[in-house]
Amino acid sequence: MKAIGFKTSLPISSQESFIEFETPTPNLSGRDLLVKIQAVSVNPVDTKIRQNTAKDTVLENPKIIGWDAVGIVEAVGEEVSLFKVGDEVFYAGDITRAGSNAEYQLVDERIVGKKPTSLSIEASAAMPLTALTAWETLFDRMRLSSEKDKGKTLLIIGGAGGVGSIAIQLAKKLLGLTVIATASRPETIAWCKKMGADVVVNHKDLVNEVRQAGFHFVDFIYDAVDVNGYWDAVVELIKPQGHINSITGSGTPILINKLKTKSVTFSWEFMYTRSSFQTEDMIEQYHILNRVSALLEEGTLISTHQNTLTGLSAETFKKAHAQLESGTTIGKLVVKY
Repeated sequence: MKAIGFKTSLPISSQESFIEFETPTPNLSGRDLLVKIQAVSVNPVDTKIRQNTAKDTVLENPKIIGWDAVGIVEAVGEEVSLFKVGDEVFYAGDITRAGSNAEYQLVDERIVGKKPTSLSIEASAAMPLTALTAWETLFDRMRLSSEKDKGKTLLIIGGAGGVGSIAIQLAKKLLGLTVIATASRPETIAWCKKMGADVVVNHKDLVNEVRQAGFHFVDFIYDAVDVNGYWDAVVELIKPQGHINSITGSGTPILINKLKTKSVTFSWEFMYTRSSFQTEDMIEQYHILNRVSALLEEGTLISTHQNTLTGLSAETFKKAHAQLESGTTIGKLVVKY
């Protein structure tokens, strides 16, 4: 099968930053599905792994990345019970296995959902990773519910990004929260409002912007940009006994002690925890994706797909990663095969 990968970490402008190659179609077993890929979307995790996996080394075999996909089930393992050959599916994959930038991919059925039938391939491909990340943050990590949290305030740092765009929708439509999102350009401000944000503030002067908007403290803060870069601001803005969650990671220690006097909860969200560690509740991602699919079908959620590139080629993925690395992407960029 044809695949796109890399053997060393290079700037996206380099000729060898992505290469095309042939590799055997993988053999499946157990609860694996063999999926023929129709479209994928690109995410920040793709660029980070490409930039950092093979620094100062050359891999013997090219690494295939890509962690969003829509496709058709071509074959099923002997233990599969949730899907059958011919099913249209969407998923975010497993970071410990080969990715979706290829003709075919193996994926465990427990982290796969049924593609929304009324949505296009492109609109569906934009959703799995960001929807899973936003859902797990709000419902699994922060444990929010409409019964106890309706009307409370949520600040989303990075409202126009892929995850922020879904988090705004879930927070408004399912939880009834008052959503404050950050954005600084006219087009990103408009996008956040389209997603449902009640208030949009500029992240460049976060504390003053939030307070000028009428909020001295906020109940919950969701960092989707840079946890250390905004740490002092979120420590100042979080309400006593509130909850902060980050998906961004940090190269340096976070000063958690600053939260002590407010008795604030801090949590991480990493969407690949369940698949990486084969947790006993791994099948929750199957249920989440099917719930998201239903919400997309009924129009409660809207896809964040914005732009499409075409073709399973090194050049296409170079263009996609260059666009993502520019830092100006709104919503999601999809590559259709």
